[in-house]
Amino acid sequence: MSAEDKSRDISINKGNYIEEIKGNYIEGDFIQINNFPQPKLGFPHNVPRSNTEKFVGRQNELILLHEQLQNEGNATIAHIEGMGGIGKTELAIVYSLISLKHNNYSGGICWLRCREENISLKIVEFAQTKLNLEPPEKLELPAKVDWCWTNWQDGDTLIVLDDVTDYESIRPYLPPQSSQFKILITTRLKLELANPLYLEVLSEKEALELLAELVRAEKVNQELATAQELCQRLGYLPLALQLVGRYVRKRRISLSEELRRLEGKGLAHPSTELPKNKSHWVPGIERGVAAAFELSWSELTEPAQELGCLLSLFALAPIPWSLVESSSRGKDKEELEDLRIELENLHLLQAGESYQVHQLIQEFFRDKQERLVNAEEQKANLCNAIVEIAIMIPEALTLENVNYFTPFIPHLVEAATFYQNSLSDECLIIPFANLGRFYEEQGAYEQALAWREQSLSVAKERLGDTHLYVLVSLNNLASIYSKQGRYAEAEPPCLQALELYKKLFGESDLYVVTILNNLAFIYLKQGKYKKAEPLFLESLALHKKLLGESYPLVASILDNLALLYNNQGRYAEAEPLCLKA
Repeated sequence: MSAEDKSRDISINKGNYIEEIKGNYIEGDFIQINNFPQPKLGFPHNVPRSNTEKFVGRQNELILLHEQLQNEGNATIAHIEGMGGIGKTELAIVYSLISLKHNNYSGGICWLRCREENISLKIVEFAQTKLNLEPPEKLELPAKVDWCWTNWQDGDTLIVLDDVTDYESIRPYLPPQSSQFKILITTRLKLELANPLYLEVLSEKEALELLAELVRAEKVNQELATAQELCQRLGYLPLALQLVGRYVRKRRISLSEELRRLEGKGLAHPSTELPKNKSHWVPGIERGVAAAFELSWSELTEPAQELGCLLSLFALAPIPWSLVESSSRGKDKEELEDLRIELENLHLLQAGESYQVHQLIQEFFRDKQERLVNAEEQKANLCNAIVEIAIMIPEALTLENVNYFTPFIPHLVEAATFYQNSLSDECLIIPFANLGRFYEEQGAYEQALAWREQSLSVAKERLGDTHLYVLVSLNNLASIYSKQGRYAEAEPPCLQALELYKKLFGESDLYVVTILNNLAFIYLKQGKYKKAEPLFLESLALHKKLLGESYPLVASILDNLALLYNNQGRYAEAEPLCLKA
C-alpha cells in the first residue's frame, strides 16, 4: 500500500466511512457480513468468524469506534462495555471485518481472548505465525512480547483484547506508546478509561429485524404481536434473540409456541442454551444466556451476590435505593454502596437516578435467590420495607405525594402479587388497602377497585370471615363503589361491614356511627328514603351519646339528613338541620 493510500484510509471521516459500507454492504438496517471480500493475500489477522450473516443496527457505534481509533500521535485505546450477551464481541468482530475490507490496518489485526488465553503467549504466537518473527529464545516471555512490539510489521495495527476480566493484569503486555498500535477492548467491567462505548440492548425495531433474519420475515409478519412480546420477554438482548431465533428455526415451531415454552422454563429452557453441536449450528456463540451471566456471577463477592438476589425480588422497574437500604437489614450504608458498585462494575445493575436490573438478569438472580439459605428472610425484609412505605401513603393525596410515592408503587404491587406469604398477618392487607387508597384518591377507581377486592379476598382466605381486616376491606370496598355512584353494589359490603362490626365490637361503638352514616347515604342516593332516615337518626343519637354534638361527623350526618328531607319536600324539617350543620 502506498503512503498516499495509507493516509487516505487512516483519514476516512465519519460520513465516508459509513457511506461506503452502506453503498456496498447494507440492505435496510442490516450489514451484509457475508458480502465482505477476503483480505489481501498475506494480510496478517486472526479475526474470528462472525456469528451472523447479517448484523443488525449498531452503525452509530461502528462510526464512533472508528473515530476513537483514528486518534493519531498516541497509542489509542477504545473500549466497549456492557452486560453479558449484549453483543460486545460481535461488534468488535464486525468492526474488524470492515477494517479488513478497507485494509485499514496494514500492520495486521491481532485478536486476543483475554478470559481464556495467556495473552503474552498468544502475542508471541501471532508474531511468529502471522508476521514470521522469531524472538530470541534466551528472552523471558515478557521480554519476548516487548521484542515483538518493537519488531512488528510496519503499518497501523489493531490489537483486540476481547472479554477483559482484569485490565491491570494485561496492562504490562500492551503495545508501546506508538501511533502504529490501536487497541480495542471489550469487557463486562467498568474500566477507568476515557470515553467508554456502553452498549445498550437493541431497540424493538432492531430486535424484530434480527428475529426476522433468523426465523424468516414471513413468520414474524404473520405473528407480529407475538414476535413483539417474544422480543420483550427476551429483554431485546442480542444473544438471547440469536439462540431463541435459531431454536425456533431448527424446531420449525411457531413464535407463540416458543413463547409458551419460555414461560414454562425461562432461562432453563433449551432454547436459551448452547446446543451440544454448537460448532455446526451456532458458529461464534460459545455459551448460553445463563452461562454468560454465570461468568459475571462468579466474579462477585458473596455479599454482592446476596445483594443481586435481593434486587431480583423487586419489580422490573426503577428501584429507589432507599427501599433497598430498608430491605437490607443490618447492613451499613457504605457497605451496601460498595456492593452496589460491584454489581455496577460488571453491568449487572443499571445505574442512574434510580437502579434497574435487566429482566433476564433478574430471572437469573431469582433462580439464585431461591437457593439462598436466607431466601425467606430476604423476602420478609423486603415486605416489611414495602409495608413501611405503604403506611406512609396519606388519606388525602397531594400532587407532591403522588410524585413521591409513584416510584414505589410497582414494588408494592410486586410484594402484594408475589410475596403474600412473606407478609405477616398484622401487615397482610396494608399493601392492598393502601394501593387502593393511592389510586382511589387520584380518581383511578377501576384500579382502586381491583385492589379493594383483592384485599377482601386475601384477608378472608388467610384470616377467616370474621377478622378485623375483613371488616376494613368490606368498608373500603363499599366506599369505592359509592364514589363511583354504584350504590346498589355498595350496599351489600356496607351491610356486611355493619353486621361484622357489631359482632366484633358491639353496637355502641363510634365506628358504628360512621358505617351507619355511610349505609344511610347509600340508601339516600338510591331514593330509599324510608330505609335511610332511621339510620341517620340512629347514627346521630349514638354519636351524641358517645361524644356529644361538637364534632365534624355530626355536621356530616345533619347535612345528609337535611338532604334527605329536602328530597322528600320536607323543607321545614330540612332548614333547621342545615342551619345547625
